[in-house]
Amino acid sequence: MGVVLGVDIGTSSSKGVLVALDGTVVATVVRSHSVDRPRPGWVEMGAEVWWDEFASIARELVASAGEPVVAVGVSGMGPCVALADDSGAPLRPAILYGVDTRATVQIERLTASLGADEILSRGGSALSTQAAGPKIAWVAENEPDVFAAARKLFMPASWLAFKLTGEYVLDHQSASQCSPLYDSVAQQWYEPWAAPIVGQIELPRLVWADTVVGAVSAAASDETGLPAGIPVVSGTIDAWTEAVSVGAQTPGDLMLMYGTTMFLVNTIADRITIPELWGTVGAFEGTRNLAGGMATSGAITGWLRELFGSPDYPTLLAEAADSAPGAHGLLMLPYLAGERTPIADPDARGIIAGLTIEHTRGDLYRAALEATAMGVRHNVEAIRAAGGTIERVVAVGGGTQGDLWLQIVSDVTGLTQVVPSVTIGASYGAAFLAAGAVASVDIGVWNAVERTVLPRRELAANYHELYSLYREQYPATASIVHVLAARQKDSW
Repeated sequence: MGVVLGVDIGTSSSKGVLVALDGTVVATVVRSHSVDRPRPGWVEMGAEVWWDEFASIARELVASAGEPVVAVGVSGMGPCVALADDSGAPLRPAILYGVDTRATVQIERLTASLGADEILSRGGSALSTQAAGPKIAWVAENEPDVFAAARKLFMPASWLAFKLTGEYVLDHQSASQCSPLYDSVAQQWYEPWAAPIVGQIELPRLVWADTVVGAVSAAASDETGLPAGIPVVSGTIDAWTEAVSVGAQTPGDLMLMYGTTMFLVNTIADRITIPELWGTVGAFEGTRNLAGGMATSGAITGWLRELFGSPDYPTLLAEAADSAPGAHGLLMLPYLAGERTPIADPDARGIIAGLTIEHTRGDLYRAALEATAMGVRHNVEAIRAAGGTIERVVAVGGGTQGDLWLQIVSDVTGLTQVVPSVTIGASYGAAFLAAGAVASVDIGVWNAVERTVLPRRELAANYHELYSLYREQYPATASIVHVLAARQKDSW
């Protein structure tokens, strides 16, 4: 019968999963890694790491599989800018998605020259640190030798597909976050805007996330242990592959991805464009999304854990649970790496208000979880204000393994969340897409709902008051933290 392999390249790790064609998880492998932060606002990673970890994961899983691997699906963080020469060899570390904020000058210049309204109308999203186009322009202006040698543009999923098959492709969803290079109305590259930015770079052929782009080559088979000739499916950016993994594809569905960053993908019936959110095409042909993303969420809890001397997460969660709703009067802004949606401010910074000598690490940890929940509520309000509807919320990602974070998000937002039986996320979604290449599969059968998280109505008034204060924090402190952000850039 066979099994399928799904691999996702994430911000803090690469994950691989073998899945039977009925959706049963056979085996999983994780390879942890870290990103490079050579300067404040710069976040990079070598594309070579993506392939090395994929090959290592594949070899381990193939060796443990009791049945042959019959198809491969890939996924990865994005939108990223990995520039390569004509042979596909990387020329510099990949510039990562919205957490990398280096291209602010290029964002401002392109917005002024092309027109903010025109960019939003054609591309679906305002130019921000999430957009790939300004980052390409940054390379052209700051590393001209690298840019002059560049002939190909990759993201993690498309890089893996290229290494496996030799095919140079990119899925439409990823392309729709390459603003202003992509026309989301015509759903093709927009040459009048793309050509001046990418120059001699050949933009990849566009496909959909469920497209079989080729077969595993003999050379890739030698490196990975995968059978030569089996199909490889394009896949897409991890958040959208996570949405695939839990079946959040119907208008009114909202996927919440609990990871290093928090991501929201709302499936919409008709195209909606507002500057505060990202209007994109979906993973599948005919679908559209409104999306939002926080620059940090799980990254904050990891940062706190290191500051606290690396106690285990169950201990920290237990201490946070012993704190009280509102963390005994603490209120945090979670903008420790700037913020993406809905404020789009790369120079925003974190704030912890109300701190006293009596506060404990449990209070601080709870305040961090509540801060991410406040950020989710801010994004949810932006989605609804834009005309998006939210009828079903599906939670996925590593943060769903415990109950506290999920419960706090439901309490703060008032949203009921459903949690499916498999929440490992993008690697499972990539495996599902791969299975579709060789069998008829249904994600509702593969991954049924396991539990439901209900908001506690008795906490609504308390969190509503705190949320009002949360919304006041940013405008009240922005002028101060912008000065501090500038000083930070000058001090490193």
